[in-house]
This record gives sequence, C-alpha cells and structure tokens, in this order.
Amino acid sequence: MQRMFLVLLLAGCTSSVPESLKPPANESLKRVFSAKGVQIYECHDEKWVFVAPEAELFDAHGNLSGDGSRIVGTVKARAEAPAAGAIPWLLLSTRSVGGRGYFSDVTSVQRVWTQGGVAPAGTCTGGGTQARVPYTAAYYFFKSRS
Repeated sequence: MQRMFLVLLLAGCTSSVPESLKPPANESLKRVFSAKGVQIYECHDEKWVFVAPEAELFDAHGNLSGDGSRIVGTVKARAEAPAAGAIPWLLLSTRSVGGRGYFSDVTSVQRVWTQGGVAPAGTCTGGGTQARVPYTAAYYFFKSRS
C-alpha cells in the first residue's frame, strides 16, 4: 500500500512531465490511478520483443478499479523515463472498445513515474519463451472538455 501511495504522490508533480507528453488543450484530467503489473516480452530470433502490458489500476485509497468498460491506446508521444531501468513515459490517444462505463469517455492517457518493466538484458534462447517483468507507474486519464 505504501508503494502505491508513493506513486500517487509523485504523480502530482506534473511540472516535470515533458511538454511533448501533455494532452491536447481541449482535454481535462479525469482521474489518476497507480498501476502495478508486468510488461510481457517474448523471445524471437534471440531478442526480447515487447508483447503486451498486464496491470491492475488502483485508486488513491488502494481500491482496484474497473467496471467492464475498456479503451485501447495508440502511442502519440514517448519520453525516456528519468529513472534508470524504467520503461518510457507515454502519451496515448484512446478510444472506447467496450461497454459504457467509467473509461468510455477517456480520450488520452499519460503513463508516467514508471519503475521497472524493461526487457531482460542480453540475448535469449528458446523461441516463444516469455519474460514477465514487474513494473509500476502512474496513469493520468483525460477526457474531452466538451
């Protein structure tokens, strides 16, 4: 619980987010969640290739979020994370792909304050072998002001 609280405290420091990762001016912050999960990599041609993230989102009280609504994101911008060994920070444009719910009106997501999640170092053997690398992050969800 302390780790999630720390991520949320860091998430409040938006002044350090690069300009390139800021959402469009016509969007406003809807909510901030902390995330704990894994980045999944698979071995292909002796290299680790990113497959997908898998994470749970938590509110400021440590409650797991989710109501069945779903969004998918497309990377709009990325920036190297200030922490060594952390996955990049991202700005995603999103669209709803599930039923109506909390996330269905989300138009952008920032992933910031990342820790961990980078692909294993070195080459790999055994095509199709997976690595699940733990990570944490803060996710800012934005919606259109109109």
